[in-house]
Amino acid sequence: MQQQNFKNHTRLVPMYHFVLLLLIALAIFFSILKFWRSYSNHIGGLLVPAILLIISVSLLLLAWFARGFALKAQDRAIRAEENLRYFAITGNLFDNRLSIQQIIALRFATNNELLDLAHRAVQENLTPKQIKEAINTWKSDHHRV
Repeated sequence: MQQQNFKNHTRLVPMYHFVLLLLIALAIFFSILKFWRSYSNHIGGLLVPAILLIISVSLLLLAWFARGFALKAQDRAIRAEENLRYFAITGNLFDNRLSIQQIIALRFATNNELLDLAHRAVQENLTPKQIKEAINTWKSDHHRV
């Protein structure tokens, strides 16, 4: 597996991010087109085009929320793991002023850098991007999707 760093740590799943979302976008486009043509030409009923539009929008919402719920669960697991790691090193939990996004960014820091970066993140209110950029020795996380 390729060594992870700031430039390559994001992960795209082609079948989800490109194929599925493109298919859903096409379904929405064509269902809107069919609905508009049926409405403007006064041909046939609007029931079938309306149902197609509802199903297409529902697919988009399903894809959006399924991804969001999975990420939220992963965020909670990362927060617990990183809090445990910080506790093992210091005997204390993370400062409660750290946001979940900052903690998620801190997961890439090695144990040697974690303490300093966590302190800096609180004191300087570093963004997740700034935290990741400040990491010298990157700790890979290949499990996040």
